[in-house]
Amino acid sequence: MIWAQPVSPYFYFLKGDKMNGNQYIRTDLASEYPDVENGKDVSGISVSKESKENAEITRVNILTDEGAKLLNKPIGSYITVSFGKVHLLDETELNSLCDTISDIIKNLAEKAVINTKDPKVLIIGLGNRFITPDAIGPLAVKGITVTRHIESKNKELFDAIKMRSISAITPGVSGQTGIDSFELVLGAVETVRPDIVIAIDALASRSVDRLATTIQISDSGISPGSGIGNHTKALNKASLGVPVISVGVPTMVSSSTLVYDALEKADLEEISPELQQVLENGKSFYVTVNDCDEVVNKLSKLISSALNQAFSA
Repeated sequence: MIWAQPVSPYFYFLKGDKMNGNQYIRTDLASEYPDVENGKDVSGISVSKESKENAEITRVNILTDEGAKLLNKPIGSYITVSFGKVHLLDETELNSLCDTISDIIKNLAEKAVINTKDPKVLIIGLGNRFITPDAIGPLAVKGITVTRHIESKNKELFDAIKMRSISAITPGVSGQTGIDSFELVLGAVETVRPDIVIAIDALASRSVDRLATTIQISDSGISPGSGIGNHTKALNKASLGVPVISVGVPTMVSSSTLVYDALEKADLEEISPELQQVLENGKSFYVTVNDCDEVVNKLSKLISSALNQAFSA
């Protein structure tokens, strides 16, 4: 599937490509930086990998400003869980994967609100629910067990549910609402006063092999829309006043990235004006998997189940 100009995903450009074509390589995954991917030491960045029964976990910690500049990402932890094609996993494998993702989110959240007992959680489903590859956030929120309203109305029932105080919103995109998503999220934060925010969004990958086969979890927040020129304010602790954990699934690859990768694999040393025009045109088009509806629905349910589990009391 190919479509033009989705609204929500954000991209970062990798540096150091031999044809000086780094402006054509777009990815949100910290684990896709070439040296990180190859297991090499990178200044200001630590990398570790772990194999589990049904997943490979790559932990990229950006420790310094130098590391942040190299990856064009804020200082923080970026944990990528790779599990292959989700629709091929059986129920036992899905439950195991859910446990893994839930544990990662729970551990990051506990570190972020270490001195807070029974933290209040606000979950944000970013993206456009009418564009399937960008609907991960809104669809995941549909499966969240919200409890904040119950706590204020029926404390006995709230205690029986054994969940944290959880609220959730889907702010949509500015093309639908006329309101920047940051403004809506900030309004919700000021009203709900959560101790932590969880932001769910679709991401971009450099490789088609990673589409809908990985989940990246980070404690550094998220910057929706920046890669397509839709510059909105980042959702992070500095802007919202509370820690922000992002949960993202790569569901798209820009067509310019696909073309550039093919040129690089062909050992092309220079980009001709004609090829450059092709690459420039490709920046506005994005490719997703052909069974997008099925995998997006399954991954959304996986994320909502993991979040419900992570914030059980």
